[in-house]
Order: sequence, then structure tokens, then C-alpha cells
Amino acid sequence: MTKQERIRNFSIIAHIDHGKSTLADRMLEVTGAVSERDMREQVLDDMDLERERGITIKASAVRMEYTAEDGETYELNLIDTPGHVDFSYEVSRALHACEGAVLLVDVSQGVEAQTVANAYMAVDEGLELVPVVSKVDLEQFDSQAVSEEMQETFDFVPEDVVFTSGKTGHGVEGLLEAVVAQVPPPAGDPEAPGQALIFDSEFDPHRGVIIYIRVFAGTIKQGDRIMMMATGKAFEVTEVGVFRPQRQAVEQLSAGEVGYLAAGIKDVKDSRVGDTVTSAERPAAQPLPGYREVRPMVFCGLYPADNAQYQALKDALDKFSLNDAAFRYEPETSTALGFGFRCGFLGLLHMEIAQERLEREYGLDLVATAPSVKYRVLKTDGEVLEIENPAQLPDPGEIEAIEEPVVAARITCPQQYVGPCMELSENCRGQFGKTDYRHSDRVIIEYKLPLAEIIVEYFDNLKSATRGYATLDYEPAGYQQADLVKVDIMVNGDPVDALAVVTHRQFAEKRGRAVIKKLRKVIPRQLFDVRLQASIGKRIIAAERIPPLRKDVIEKLYGGDVTRKRKLLEKQKAGKKRMKQIGSVEIPQEAFMSILRRD
Repeated sequence: MTKQERIRNFSIIAHIDHGKSTLADRMLEVTGAVSERDMREQVLDDMDLERERGITIKASAVRMEYTAEDGETYELNLIDTPGHVDFSYEVSRALHACEGAVLLVDVSQGVEAQTVANAYMAVDEGLELVPVVSKVDLEQFDSQAVSEEMQETFDFVPEDVVFTSGKTGHGVEGLLEAVVAQVPPPAGDPEAPGQALIFDSEFDPHRGVIIYIRVFAGTIKQGDRIMMMATGKAFEVTEVGVFRPQRQAVEQLSAGEVGYLAAGIKDVKDSRVGDTVTSAERPAAQPLPGYREVRPMVFCGLYPADNAQYQALKDALDKFSLNDAAFRYEPETSTALGFGFRCGFLGLLHMEIAQERLEREYGLDLVATAPSVKYRVLKTDGEVLEIENPAQLPDPGEIEAIEEPVVAARITCPQQYVGPCMELSENCRGQFGKTDYRHSDRVIIEYKLPLAEIIVEYFDNLKSATRGYATLDYEPAGYQQADLVKVDIMVNGDPVDALAVVTHRQFAEKRGRAVIKKLRKVIPRQLFDVRLQASIGKRIIAAERIPPLRKDVIEKLYGGDVTRKRKLLEKQKAGKKRMKQIGSVEIPQEAFMSILRRD
């Protein structure tokens, strides 16, 4: 048996919280990839944020060696993937580098929407699926019923389903045997011109860009001259290696293997995820098929709290986008916040994680504007605009119609919470689809919802309404026309572009009033009168006033002529009037955050 026939490349795919990372821990233990001394929970989740939140954010690769029942030692390359819908792009990239996937289903939850979505993604890639029921140590749940549900949904043969427990280690050896038996070895000629797909990368301040690759043909070793097929740039390989799970240098990577390479690449634009690495002396005839272009769903402005940090933010975004291929950004300017960037994300969790990583990993202090979605605007002259920033919306007189993005949402909840889920969805302008009553008291409710309504607090409210039992999955479902208006927030008559929001006309007054009331609480009192207004075009829909601070200018006067007091008070009054004309109001970060939190 050749070395290539003993390689197995596979991913673990599942819905969020179904136990992927815990099962991966047990696999590392059984194969001895991690010593007992170094073992900890969520070994492959090496980011602080992942460990704090208990979720996988980045797909992680690791090489294990396993001696199977046939006596042969196999090289198993595992790529652990995230489960949250916001990180589905990480999953699609991981699957591209594999021949098989372990499809994991939690015995207490059954087949969930993201399980189905990931399974279809794997089937589209032509991967062999290994069905697994996890958490079978939870005895109060019927693992056989979940096995039958997997058979109904995916046509699996019940005998092929592997029952495991990431907590106790039960069934892990059986799973590894199933991977060896069912996942095909990689194809590809080690003697052919080199072809390796970049599926991830990161920036090392000492060695430049570290590229994570899956080799499809040929061999790459230290000293080779390689070329990026998208840019034509050539580099000399300084190191190749594998993940165990830390990076470990090896002599070479040949067809079928997963690993990394360093080649002194300093410019992050020279190594893009989805590009093909080939030999500079003997290049491949054509690049490997890359990844589909990802389309951001949620947008917000990111600005440095101190404008002097603008260049530091630009450098950080360059390096961060290398490690997060779904992240998009471009420069923009705001009269309120100065120079910053308009950033695109796959969802609100993706946005939160990106902002937190930028602040932690690059030491930045950021101001984030309210999240918005991409609207389509049909102007009266026939022109169609795509608007990511509410401040860019044309004058109401020029607008013929506005279309907003909608999503097909699937809410899974226990039967007794169907009412609250439907009420919440109706309040968010949802269009009811259907209800599907599954076994074990679970109901799937389908709605078509405007994306703008669910990106803020819909999920939190859903969890509150169902005591944490509901799960939400959604996917883009195109655009639909709606009666939308732009609500401008003005401070002393000047619109604050960073606080402008697009909302449905029926919610405009309520939304504008809520924002103004919150601003009144968070903007500090000045020495002059501050007027806060919300408007649609030229029509004021809400107004508040922040009274000035009163400095006691006569506190040092004891008795004496009353005209002296009047003179000082008149002088103070004139000074406040002048200050009001030239005074600028500083809006704190809480004001921008307050617009996120709806009542």
C-alpha cells in the first residue's frame, strides 16, 4: 500500500453545539496526537475568543496517525469546522480540502437545519459522508430514534451510523475505523506539476504570510520556487510543515497531504484564499477551481476612536482579512467620525467576533456604527443603486422604490413555544411559511423575514421567549420591495451621518423617538442647549432637548448691588448664545451602541 493510499482527509460538520470540538479532542487522545500533559478541552480552538464563548470560529487542521484493525498505520488529516451559520464559509473552504466528512448529530437535538445545510454542501463537493450520533451518554434520549431520523433525512443505512460520546470516548475507535473504511484516499500524481489550493492563511510578524494548503498534485519542499497563479508572483519556500496540532516542519508535502508553507511573503495581497500554488519552474497548465465569491450580508462602519490610529487600523484590516476570507472592507469618511472603513460581514455574530478580534489582536480602540444591510434603490430616472450605508440614500424625491434583502428562516422549538415564536416573527414583519411537526415534541416554523429586522436582537428575543430552547437558521432569499424610509438623527440641526438608519415607515416614528430618548441619556450635558431631532426628509418626527449645565457665576457675590448680579448673568447668557453657535457636541461610543439595542 503506497503512502497516498494510507491518507484520509476529512472534516467534522454539524449544527452549532452538537459536540464537534469535544469529539475532535477524543480523536486526538485516541491517536496520541496530543500528549496527556498537553491535553485540555477544545484543543483545536486555540483562539481566546473561541474558548471564552465555547464556539468554533476558525476551521482548524490537525494530522493524526492511527493504526487500524488491518495493521496499517493511516495518516488522518482532520479539519474541525464551525457550526454557526455566520461561519458557513469556513465550512465550505474546509470541505474543499477533503474527500470525506463526519456528519455529527446530537442525540438530544436530532437533525437540525444547519446539519442539513452542511450535509448538502458536502454532497455538492462530492464527499463521502460518515453518519455519527453524538452524546449517547445522555441516557434519557433515544439514540435509535435519531438514527432513524438521519435515515429519513439523508437515506443512510442504519448499520452505518456510528454512536459516540465525546465526553466518555465511547465509540471513537469505531468512528476512526469507519473513516478509514469509508473515506476514499486522495487522488493526484506526486510526479505531476505542483498544484496546491490555499484554504486559509495567517500573518506571522517574523516570517510573513503562513499559507495553509491542500496539495492536489506534485510535491512541495523547502528551497522550491513557487508561483501564485492568480498574481504570477514567485517566492522561495523557506519551510513546509504539518499541524500536530501546533505547526511542525517536515521535509516535503506531496499530493493528497494537508499542511502549511512559509515563503517570506510580506504583502498580504500576494496570497489569497482560493488561489493555486504551483511550481515556478514547471507550472501547472491551469489553476484549481477556487471558492465561490462570498457576499457579505451585514455592513457597519469601523472607525478608530483616535483618528491618529487610522493607519494602524488599515494595516490591521489587511492582516485580518488574510485570516478571515469572508470579511470585506473599503475606506469611507464620516463627518461625525472622520476616516474609517465600511466593513461587510456574513452576520451579526461574525461582526461582533471581527470587532473583538481586531481590538484584542491588534490593540485597537474602535467605534462601530449601527449595522445595516444592502438595499436596492430604484431611482425615478431608472438608475438602480446598491446602498450599504444609510447615509448614501438619495433624496426621497428621487426614489421610485426601495428593495430590502429577505431571508428564509427556520425556527426549531418545543411545541409549547410556537405561539411566542410566531408573535415575535410577525412583529418583525415576517411572512409565515409553514409549520412542520417533528417527533419528540419539536416543531419547525418557516418564515420569510427581512434581514434588517433580525440582525439586531431577534435571536436574543427568540431565546428569551423560548427559555433558550429555540434554534434559528436562515439563508438568503433574495430581495423584496418594502415601504422603507431613512430616519436622520440631528444634533443641533446637523445630521449625524453615522446615526442614520433605514427602517420601515410604520416603525420610523417609534424608532426615531427611541434613538432620540437614548441619545438624551448618553450625551453629556454641555454649557449650552443641545437639540436632538429625528427626521424623515424635512419632517421632524421626534425631538428632545438636553438643558445646559448652569454654572453659578454669582456664588462669590455676597449681598451688594443687585445690578452687579444682573450684569454677570447677562454676560453669561451672551456667552452661552455665542457658544451655542460655535460649540460642537462630542457623541460618545455609547450613543452608537444605543442605536443597536432596541426596546
